[in-house]
Amino acid sequence: MLQDKLQAFKKQVYQDMPKETTTKFDKQIQELRDMNFASQGLKVGDTIPMFILNNAKDQKVSSKEILENNPIVINFYRGGWCPYCNLELRALQQFLPEFENLGTKLIAISPEKPDNSMSTVEKNELKFEVLTDTDNKLARDFGIVFEFPEYLDEAYNGFGLDLKKHNNSKKVELPLPATYVVDQTGTIRYAFADEDYTMRANPEDILEALKGI
Repeated sequence: MLQDKLQAFKKQVYQDMPKETTTKFDKQIQELRDMNFASQGLKVGDTIPMFILNNAKDQKVSSKEILENNPIVINFYRGGWCPYCNLELRALQQFLPEFENLGTKLIAISPEKPDNSMSTVEKNELKFEVLTDTDNKLARDFGIVFEFPEYLDEAYNGFGLDLKKHNNSKKVELPLPATYVVDQTGTIRYAFADEDYTMRANPEDILEALKGI
């Protein structure tokens, strides 16, 4: 399963990376857990906010138009710079035919600029819509946006990643990794969000939720 691959990857990363850096990652996760941050977002039974966002080709995509004909799987990811996100996106791509056989549209959303989203699409060979949520406005409506503490921003800058520049944003913010199955009424039928960025919804669980619609 995807989660097994993610944890195996995390183990390797933590072996290769300085303890000082991994301690900062763990500290930030724990701070979010102490706030029960993930529980503050939208849940099963809630209605999603309707949205119009640009895809990697800078074309507008409307949730209302999609829901007229199809349920949606919405995946919020951090960015194509995140290896855990890339593992997740590739896993979703593998399940795309099964999602489509159930008449479902899959879309992934991040705060990345469209040109960076295009890079994410190309390197992962994605065949589903990848949308840009400028300044995390939609993710904020889902209740899953958090601001980076200074110590974590410094750690990412040490990797050469300037998130403000990468996302063309005024703040250093990211969405929690989160996945939602939404029926044609706009109601959430399955929800996954976690304070730990290495935890993601297994595509098998998403598929089971879709079968229940």
